[in-house]
Formats: sequence, structure tokens, C-alpha cells
Amino acid sequence: MKLMTALVNVALNLSINMDNTQRQYEAERNKVVAKRANDRLELLLQKRKELQENQDEIENMMNAIFKGVFVHRYRDAIAEIRAICIEEIGVWMKLYSDAFLNDSYLKYVGWTMHDKQGEVRLKCLTALQGLFYNRELGARLELFTSRFKDRIVSMTLDKEYDVAVQAIKLLTLVLHSDEVLTAEDCESVYHLVYSAHRPIAVSAGEFLFKKLFSHQSPEEEGLPRRGRQSLNGSLIKTTVFFFLESELHEHGAYLVDSLWECASELLKDWETMISLLLDEPVPGEEALTDRQETALVELMLCAIRQACECHPPVGRGTGKRVLTAKEKKTQLDDRTRITEMFAVALPLLLAKYCVDIDKVTNLLQIPKYFDLDIYTTGRLEKHLDALLRQIWEVQDKHTDTEVLEACSTTYHYLCNEEFTIFNRVDIARSQLLDELVDKFNRLLEDFLQEGEEPDEDDAYQVLSTLKKISAFHNAHDLSKWDLFTCNYRLLNTGLQNGDMPEQIVIHAMQCTHYIILWHLAKVSDGSSLKGDMVTLRKQMRAFCLMCQRYLNSINTAVKEQAFTILCDLLLIFSHQIMSSGREQLEPLVYTPDSSLQAELLNFILDQVFIDQDDDNNSTDGQQDDEASKIEALHKRRNLLAAYCKLIIYNVVEMNTGADIFKQYMRLFNEMLSDLGFNVDRSSSAFCGIKELARRFSLTFGLDQLKTREAIAMLHKDGIEFAFKEPSPQGEGSPPLNLAFLDILSEFSSKLIRQDKKTVHMYLERFMTFQMALQREDCWLPLISYRNSLQVGGDDDTMSVISGISSRGSTIRSKKSKPAASSKRKLPEGDSSDAVWVNREQNVQTPVMMHSPHLTSTVLRDPKKMRPEDSYTAAYTMPTDRRGSGLMEDDEEPIVEDVMMSSEDRLEDINEGMDFDTMDIDLPASKNRRERTELKPDYFDPSSIMDDSVRIFHFL
Repeated sequence: MKLMTALVNVALNLSINMDNTQRQYEAERNKVVAKRANDRLELLLQKRKELQENQDEIENMMNAIFKGVFVHRYRDAIAEIRAICIEEIGVWMKLYSDAFLNDSYLKYVGWTMHDKQGEVRLKCLTALQGLFYNRELGARLELFTSRFKDRIVSMTLDKEYDVAVQAIKLLTLVLHSDEVLTAEDCESVYHLVYSAHRPIAVSAGEFLFKKLFSHQSPEEEGLPRRGRQSLNGSLIKTTVFFFLESELHEHGAYLVDSLWECASELLKDWETMISLLLDEPVPGEEALTDRQETALVELMLCAIRQACECHPPVGRGTGKRVLTAKEKKTQLDDRTRITEMFAVALPLLLAKYCVDIDKVTNLLQIPKYFDLDIYTTGRLEKHLDALLRQIWEVQDKHTDTEVLEACSTTYHYLCNEEFTIFNRVDIARSQLLDELVDKFNRLLEDFLQEGEEPDEDDAYQVLSTLKKISAFHNAHDLSKWDLFTCNYRLLNTGLQNGDMPEQIVIHAMQCTHYIILWHLAKVSDGSSLKGDMVTLRKQMRAFCLMCQRYLNSINTAVKEQAFTILCDLLLIFSHQIMSSGREQLEPLVYTPDSSLQAELLNFILDQVFIDQDDDNNSTDGQQDDEASKIEALHKRRNLLAAYCKLIIYNVVEMNTGADIFKQYMRLFNEMLSDLGFNVDRSSSAFCGIKELARRFSLTFGLDQLKTREAIAMLHKDGIEFAFKEPSPQGEGSPPLNLAFLDILSEFSSKLIRQDKKTVHMYLERFMTFQMALQREDCWLPLISYRNSLQVGGDDDTMSVISGISSRGSTIRSKKSKPAASSKRKLPEGDSSDAVWVNREQNVQTPVMMHSPHLTSTVLRDPKKMRPEDSYTAAYTMPTDRRGSGLMEDDEEPIVEDVMMSSEDRLEDINEGMDFDTMDIDLPASKNRRERTELKPDYFDPSSIMDDSVRIFHFL
């Protein structure tokens, strides 16, 4: 192929020289007779004739190489050879487009896009990118694009990420051609901006940007750069519309990250975003709807986060990377702009959207990206006061947990002792908490009065206040307000009366949990008084007993909250608390008694290990949707994880873990009984077991000698288990546990070469002659497991002489040698326990002989070769038929025929393929004498069978 590329370069130079010679000849001939140099004309004619002869010779050489090598090797069994062929033909079409850029050559690239190997498909896309990148060449690919466009679009979902990225980049280049991609084609790429694989998402973001944002209408060209009426304002609206239409609102950070590299200037135009949210629309302008404003606030927050953190969102990327000096400067500049701009605008935005939960929750996260020094250096203290007033207003009007936690987090970030604004913010925070605690104590006295039943309004007031205190206690130390007594009193009253609303109990537990943790933090760092440890010990034990009593509540949510808090406290106050030199905390160690351990275990057995159908009803009795079922499953997993931590850290007795394993064994046995005799190997349950086996096999590591005996015994026991139970349908049907061999094959790669042979022989002891001949689907586990034990499956290709002779000699030797009567052991180095293959029983010769795999094109049998046959004679092409064009019903040979089959007979690898290969007809130079165009050759695949050598590839 490299030789062909060199010839293409030579042909291109010859064509250029011929054009230059022709121009010189015409210029000399057009001179007047007196000034015309006849000798020069003769020399130019002679030179042109020589160039013409050279070019004809080059054409013949290229035709021979193309038809004798390329048309065979681009379908080679070796993927690397196929990739080289496609890479080089792409170079030919790009270098010498006049000769090669036509449908007769492009179709080979189109066919090969169906190749099973990712590296070959990747070469096809990169070759096409080089053509579409040139606008002039891209205009000549209209017919090819219409024929293979659907295939290129489908490759954006290729299982190989690199191929998908290049397919998207190719479609981005195709966008230059008007009306080539339909709306459906574009939509299939749009949704990839939400892909977890960042290169794919970034490529899709570039496609989206060029499709939606790069085209400006004439009336938009004169618009200002920033502001509501600017071009950016229109583009930001377009982004919001796209975000809403995609219906993936929770992934706004993914959309911003996808567009960041190509549209960062647009996403950093926070001035225009603020204008769209605060300014009134001009007459004739359509205002944003409430839903669109919510989406805009979310995208604005995501853009701020991206600019300040400079790393992809969670789930897209490996973590933070080291920034360059230029990136650090850009990050600091952006943070300064954000602070200066939103310090003024954020109070106004909070005032406008104060009652909107979604908008306020996102807006309250913006201050954590501020440079707080700018409040002082920029003399923006009045705007800080306005912000604090708006936060107070927000917490006063809302009881939603997300909003309250956002307020608490904002106060926590602003109350930083390193900045001069600390005193101002701390005073505002203290005033707020004083009001909340006083209100809670006053309401609680009225709520807990004896002999009176609290009405719903009183319960709501207590709950809303308790929610706010719990939210702030999560991030702020409220120890000086002594909230433990009132919360414990509230919980105790709930136990005695049994009519306490569940949300009040849950938040009271959560608030008390925070009280104990903050108290522990003060005791741990030594900043507490002498009697604080005793007080903490009493409070912690009393609260644990309270939670234990709530485990018997009739309300499921209350029991789950009590269980979770108990697990956390038992783990925190276990013997681990004394680690790292904190022996003074020994009095705080709390070990659960047997009754508490039993109740925790019973809770797990009753609430976690339940059938899915038993947990699919919501609190109102209605059937939950799929999302609710998934949420319930995650909740049960978290509860189980909390309990398992207690087992791992020896907080509860180790033998309680046996009860957990019993449940897993019960569920596993139920699943096997449900699968029955006809195991569906494509079912999610079976695939899950196989995936578990694959991961378990990875735990054996790379040292095969170290785990040799364990792996060998695993295969031995697995084979025995697979053949242990006979089929209930009688002889001729597979054993009941035969599907286990499919699982066992995941461990075959851990066997060393010698042990594979031994395990294979042990397997044959359990097989009958009829089993070896079976090909039905129910016997596929046995077939796949036997194949996984074959030694030499990765060997290099063998020639026909060595392959056939060795195969024949092996067969003859097997026929001539009687069966040995000795015990075969594992190779030297095995322990005596690994001797488990008894050769005293007759071991049958495998009856499923592996047919050789063909590699490359099937060549001539060496027995039929004649001395006079030359290499070039094997590639003589018939020239009596004209090839068909690209748009005719061509078969695409790479789809199934690239991978050569392993049947016992040699099949025609070109069966059903319509190979039409054209002679390379170099374009005529200007004023060049017209020559008869060479007709395209039609390739007869049977010629390969007659004039070639068969090469076998043994597994």
C-alpha cells in the first residue's frame, strides 16, 4: 500500500509536469514565425511524449497493485491489514482526487465502515474527514453521503468510544453541505451532549453549536454584543429551549460542560443572563415563561460552577486536573467578574423569585463561588446587607428542606473568619438563630401541654420551626442554645402518647443526632469543659435507648430513621473512637447489648430482604412508578450497608453476618428454581451471575502460579457440579446444571497453558460421544467452555504446509497410539491435592475437530502449484465486463465476510459479493490528446480460488 502511495505521488508530479510542458509548448507555438524556436518545440514535444509514456506505465503499475493487492487485502482476515488499506486509499483520494475521488473507490470505504474491528472503522472515518475538511472535495461526495449517511449517523453510538467521537466529528464537517442531514439525523447527535463519556459529549456539543448557533440571520447581524436585545440573548434563549426540549433537566451541568470548549464566551455572558431574568421585555418581545426562567437559572449556576472549578461535573472525568498558569489566571478573572456582577444582582434576583423553590435553591448556591474580599475592597457592604436580608426572607417563607439547607450552606460560607465581613454575617446569623430557638421553645410549650390535643396548625408551626433548626444545625454549632432537653422531651412524649406526627419525630431525631455530634466535636478537640464528657455520655446513651424504642414503631419512616441514626452512633462511639491517640475518649465507647443487636438484625431481615412486589406501594396506596421502585431499592441497599459496616468494624457480633448470607443464599436458590430447566442465558439474572463471576475472576490477580491450585480445583468442582444432576427429560438432553459451564468459562483465562489441557481431559471424562456432536442452543455452555480450554487459540497464523502436515501427523499419531493407562497429573509444581485426572479411564479423542480459520484471501493449494506460476499470474483480472457504480445494489462485504468462518469446508469468501474494481484512469492534462478511457474490470472471485494458496489459521 505504501508503494501505491508512492506511485500516486509520482503520478501527481507527472500530471503537473505534463501541464507545465503543455503550457510551454502552446506559448512557444503561438509566437510569430520569426521568433518561434523550432528546436524548442521539438524538445517540448519529445518531453511531453516521454511524460505521457511514463504516466501510462505508472497507470498500469497502479492498476496492477490496486486490483492485485488492494481488492483482496481490504477484506483481509487480519484487521491491521484492512486498516492499512483503508488508510492508504484515503490518502490516494486526498492527494490525487481527480483520479481516485469517485464512487468506484469511495464505496470500499463505505463498505468497510461495517467492519467488526473498531480500528478499521476508525480509519474509515478519519479518511473521510480528510476529504470533507476540504470544501471543494466535500462537494464531490454528495452521492457517497446520500448512500452511507445513515451508517455514519449510526456510528455515533458505536461501542468503541474513539469511533463514536470521530463519527460525530465527521458529521460536523458534513454540516457544511446544506440539507444533507435531516432533523432526525441531527437529533440523534444532539442527545449525546448528555453522554457520560466526555470526548463524545464535547464532540456532540461542537456539532450542536455549529448547527444551532453558527448561523446568523441578516436582522441579527446589527444587534449589540451584550444585553437582553443582543445576539447572545437570542443564543442563550436557544440554549434554554434546547435544554427544556431534551427533558433532562437534572443534567444541566452536563450540557454546559459539553458546550464549554466551543461556546464558553456565550456561557460566560452572565450580564445577558441577568438581564433576561430581571429586565422587562420590550414591546413585541416574547417574555420567558416560568419554566424557561427556571432552566436559565440552572444553566447560569452550572456555567458559574464550571468557570470557578474548571473541571467536569461528577460522573464525567477522573477528577480535578492541574491547571496551567493561563487557566489559573482565567479562573481568577472569571471569579472576580462573578463576584462583582452577582454581589449586586443576586439580592435583586432573590427578591424577585423569593417564593420559587427551584430558582431560590439554585440562586443561593452562587455565593459559594464568590471572592469574599471583593465585598470589602469593592465597597459592596450594602449589597452584602441586602443579601443577608433576602436570605432571612427566604428562610422565613419556606419550609422545604432543600431551600433551608441552601440558606444554611450560604451562611456557613459567608461566616469565614478569614474575611473582614465575618462579624457582619455572624451577627445576622445569631439574630436569626435566636429568633428560631425562641419561637421553637414557645411553640413546644403550647404543643406539649397536658390534657390538650394539639391541632394541625400547632403541629405545622412546630414542624416548620424544627425543620429550620435542623437544617441550620447541620452546618452550624448551636450548642449554646441547649436544644437537647426540648428535643428529648418531644421524642419521649411521642413514645408515651403514640400520636406524634411522623415528620416531627423524624426531624427531632435528626436534630438530636446533630446535637450529639457537635458535642463530640468539642470534646474531641479539647475545647470543652471538664463535665462535658460526662454529659455527652449520658445524652448519647439516653438517645440510643430512645432510638431503640422507636425501632418498634408502627411507622416505617420513623423506624428507618431510628435505625440509620443508631447505626451511625454505634459506629462513631465504638472502640474505633480511641484510635489516633484519643485514649481520653474511652468513657464514650458504647457497645450494644444483645437485645439491641437482635433488634437491629430483625429490622434488616424484615425491611431489607423483602420481595419487590411487597415494596411497590406508596404511602397513599397507589402503585409507584419505576423511578419510585428504584429509589426504594437504593434505600434498602443503604440500610443494609449501614448494618454491614457494624459487622466489618466488630461493633456487633461477627456471627450475625451468617444471617445476612443466609438471605442471599435463599434468594439465589429461589432464582435458580425460577429459572428451571430451560435457562435463559440472555436474561438479566443469568447475565448478572456471569458478570459477578467475571469480576470475581479478576480478584485472583496476575500471578497465575500463585493461584494455580485454587483455579484448578475451582474448575474441577465446577465440572462435577455441571454434570452432577442428570436431565429430568431423559438421555439425550443436557444435564440440569450444564449452564454453569458458561459461568465457569469466565475463569478459563486464569488457567496456565498446561492446566488447560488437563482440565479439558477431565471434562471429556464426563462427556459422551453424542454430547460432543450436539449443536443445539441448550448445549452452547458446553461448546463455549470447551473452546475456552483450547490451547493455542491465540497462536500466530500457520502456513498450509506446517498446518496440514502437523494436523495430519497429529491425527495419525492419535490413531496409531493406544490409550494410555496411567494417571495424568498437573504439570510439575502442583501439589499432591491437585492430582485429580484419572487416566485409567479411557479418555476419548475429541470428536469436534476445530476447523482451520482462513486468514487473508484463500490462496492456491501448494499441491496444485506449478513452477511456472508467478505471483502476478495469480492476480490476472478479466476485462470483459464493466463494473457497476456505487448506487447500484452493491453488497457490503465487510459486514459479515471480513471474519473468515471456521467450517470444515473452504467457502468462497466472496460469495454474493459484487466486486467491481476500476482501472485507474488518470485525468487528462489540459490540451492533452484524448485517450480511450479504460473500462472498469469486474472481479471474478472464483479466480482467487483457482490461482492462490490456502493458508490455515489454527486455534
